[in-house]
This record gives sequence, structure tokens and C-alpha cells, in this order.
Amino acid sequence: MFTNSNGMNKLMQAPNSVIMVRPHHFHPNPMTAQDNGFQHNVDNSHHAAIAKAAYAEVTKAATTLENLGITVHLFEDEGKDTPDSVFPNNWFSTHSDGRIVTYPMFIPNRRNERRDDIIALLKNKYQVHKIIDYSDMENDNIYLEGTGAMVLDHEHQIAYAVRSNRANATAFHRFCSDFSYQPILFDAQDKNGTAVYHTNVMMCIASDYALVALDMITNKEERNKLRQSLEQSGKEIIALSEEQIFQFAGNTIELTGANGRNLILSQTSYEALHDDQVNLITPHAQLQPIDVTTIEMAGGSIRCMIAAVHLKPQLMA
Repeated sequence: MFTNSNGMNKLMQAPNSVIMVRPHHFHPNPMTAQDNGFQHNVDNSHHAAIAKAAYAEVTKAATTLENLGITVHLFEDEGKDTPDSVFPNNWFSTHSDGRIVTYPMFIPNRRNERRDDIIALLKNKYQVHKIIDYSDMENDNIYLEGTGAMVLDHEHQIAYAVRSNRANATAFHRFCSDFSYQPILFDAQDKNGTAVYHTNVMMCIASDYALVALDMITNKEERNKLRQSLEQSGKEIIALSEEQIFQFAGNTIELTGANGRNLILSQTSYEALHDDQVNLITPHAQLQPIDVTTIEMAGGSIRCMIAAVHLKPQLMA
């Protein structure tokens, strides 16, 4: 088990249990294409082949994590009206103080992804003291899509978020107030001026380092504030380019396995990293690439597929 100099449990930022959902009818969601610049449109005639390939990718990803010694709670989704169910981190998050949050979702058909059986498993296997439900904000057209919209530094209680359709400032500040997190809100866009739709495609906070595309933050003051926040919290900054972001190099997550910390990333993102960037990561974590090329057609990658469990396990009788 990793500890820092103060003895704080390093599982706080890099947990060893996750929730994943294996879809039976995956395909890029036409409703999300309006603001997801990472997404690819596909012909309906290809849906069956895409669904089969995505099912296999989730199966292999879950097995890879389990082989690393990470607990994977794998749920099946046989529904046809939830094409993005493979990305569960958007509709709920878990926290080490025993709270679970459910979030307001921007795209109407993504609201169907919320599942009572996932919450029930968490309550059965882990110490859950309270469920906080923000989903009624959807009635006021206010959205905050979980740890897609926010990237959380759990150890230092800092929340980072790009302003977007998926991250409303009112909802973001409410979360930060409820959880005593320092809010860092900023604008980010690509070279064409399109806003980044989810924060977790452009940055990853690990235990000792951060992958981030600082150059995509349009306001110099906001860019400097984010950099200073990362530096003050002891993170080594590994700068990513916009090109690497569109290869999902920022959509990564650090998890703790049997042999220590692992940076879980897609094969696409692994191939996008430069040798000097890899050399900065390897003293802190093993890189574990997983091929999820089919799922990346929907505009998200491996981090989006993983809902990290930050809860404490139930005490054994």
C-alpha cells in the first residue's frame, strides 16, 4: 500500500476497485455529437459489428484490470436506448467519506444510464453513508456530468472543470461547496475554437503527477492558476499537446493493483505519448495500455469507461 510522507493512504487518488459496464448494443450516440468533437459518426449498417467489437473490448479491458489485481465490478447493459452506457463515470461518483453522487446529464438519452443495481452493489460491498442526487437540476437545464465534467484531486480536495454544456458553473460550485473542494473553473478549446466537452479528455490527476494540455486553456490567467494549483499540490506537470489530446492521451486514470500503481490508458493514447513523457511517468506508475479503438469512436476512451470506487470496503463480521 502506498503512503506519502504524512502516511496518507495513496489509494485516495489511485483506488483499487472500479465499476465498468459492458454494453451489448454500443454505437456512437448521435445525440452527443453536437458538442463532442472527439466523436466519429458511423453508418447505421455498421452498428452490429461495432457493438460486437465494443463488447469484446470491454471484456478484455476488465480482464486486464483484474489481472493487475484491481477489483472490477462488471455490469451488463442489454438495453438499446443507452448507447453510451459504457461510460458510467459520468452519472455517478464515489467518495472516501462514504458519499455517492448522482449527476444531471446533458443528453436526454444518457439519463437512462442511471442504475439502481449499481448503487445497490456499492451499498452492499462498501461503506456508504449518504446518496446525494443532483439529477433534478436537469429540470432547470443545469448539468454536471460527474468525473467526465470534473477532474478531482481527492487528496488535496481540488476540483478542476472546463466550462461546457456538460459542466454548469452553478452545479460545479454546489458540488465543491457540498464536498469542501476548491473549485478551479476554466475555458478550454481546440485550435478551431470548439470548446472541450469534458475535462477528463484534456487532463488526468494522478498521485504524483498530472497530464494536462495547458495550451488549450484560452485565458492566460486561468492557465496560470491551474498550473500553480498543480504545482502547489505537488504534482509534476506532464504537458500534452492538442494533437495528443485528440488521441486521448489525457483520458487516462491511475489505479492501484497488486504490484503498485498503474496508469491505465488506451493503446491509442500510449502510442501518442513521447518517450520523454513516458520517462516522467514510469518512476511513479506502470503504463498499462488497453486497446479500446472501437469505443473511442464514441468520443471517449478508457478513463471514461472506468468509474473509480473511492469508498471504504464493508467491515468484515
